[in-house]
Amino acid sequence: MTEIESAKKTPPRPLPASESDTATERPAPMARLVGVDLARALAVFGMFAVHVGPAPTPGGGVGNWFLELASGRASALFATLAGFSLTLIAGRFEPKTGLAGRQARARIVIRAVILLVLGSALAMTNFGGAGILNFYAVYFLLALPLLRLRARPLAIIAVTLAVVTPQVAYVTRALLTESTVHSIDAYDPIARLCGVGVLDLLLLGLYPAITWMTFVVTGMTLGRLDLSSGAVRRRLAVVGPAMIALGYGVSWLALRLTGGAQKIMAGMPDMKDPGAMKDPGMASMSFDSPVGGGLGGPDAWGLLAAEPHTGSTFDLIGSLGIAVTVLLCLTVALDRLTLLRRMAAPVIAVGTMSLTLYVGHILVILALPGEAATPPQSASAALLLCFVVGATAFAAVWSRFFRRGPLEYLLNNATKLARFVR
Repeated sequence: MTEIESAKKTPPRPLPASESDTATERPAPMARLVGVDLARALAVFGMFAVHVGPAPTPGGGVGNWFLELASGRASALFATLAGFSLTLIAGRFEPKTGLAGRQARARIVIRAVILLVLGSALAMTNFGGAGILNFYAVYFLLALPLLRLRARPLAIIAVTLAVVTPQVAYVTRALLTESTVHSIDAYDPIARLCGVGVLDLLLLGLYPAITWMTFVVTGMTLGRLDLSSGAVRRRLAVVGPAMIALGYGVSWLALRLTGGAQKIMAGMPDMKDPGAMKDPGMASMSFDSPVGGGLGGPDAWGLLAAEPHTGSTFDLIGSLGIAVTVLLCLTVALDRLTLLRRMAAPVIAVGTMSLTLYVGHILVILALPGEAATPPQSASAALLLCFVVGATAFAAVWSRFFRRGPLEYLLNNATKLARFVR
């Protein structure tokens, strides 16, 4: 994407004397950024799997495991990488200050406005509130006060958000009545225009900022780290799997020791049948289910669940563990395996134009037959394969002639207005 390309052009910062001796041992920063592109491509494919792939079925083997892994975790990885991208705009290791800092913030604000318009337009279609772009706009704006922070304070904020916000979200949702929500939406021009208003973007939507900022701030933390450093890699190699074990392991144990698993399943019997996911009436349930409003039900048992998009502390920790592990593994693999980097070039190209392909795949879904756009009635493994191959082929061909994807090019030109900020 644009911010990664600009980072590639940035000359490396001078190393202090204490670091100069080890400079030759560090991998090239190019591999680190290409790893981000490849991770973003996998996130795009994961969302393809959620949107057009078949519903997971018991005993489905590797394919079933991939679909389960993609559900919820793909969008979480996408949001984490969005936070990483913010640090590329605002200054990677040294946050920009002064005029450069103001212009970087202006670029982010312009991006947020464009994404809000684009996301709201998509929300007006049959795809409804399943799109994430308008939520991205809110994430970007909320991240503005954090752009000057370094890795340690950002990590502390991310941990605090993961622990606190799911409980705050649950209590706030419990206090909101249907009439209150309707009254707020009645005065919200965005809600009246596309059905996904400020209240949805912050609290009630599929990717509410109150909990999803945890992913963004974690991505900003990763962006502040030197991922070419062996010490950093070793720490992340421990932290990522530990978060996966903590998030999913503790949740699994807690739900079974307390009987919460049975109570959750008893409250949603229709979800036991994977075939029900293809029912147009159940289409919206195949996406995110925030705590207190979906999978976990209106009671507090959802706070112990780690299922995709429950928005619980365990879900946030587990999904972040997967995001950290994926980014680390891809970075190391591309850094050490030159052949893999060449072979993965078409897929890496997908990550450089993720906005174009994300919007494009929604438009293709809307053109598919069937009343339910999320997912379409034609959802299948074959359709998923067509989306993945088609996106990869398009990205590979386009990248041979153009530096940026179509929407990335337009977005980059729009952000040039930031140079007038003084």
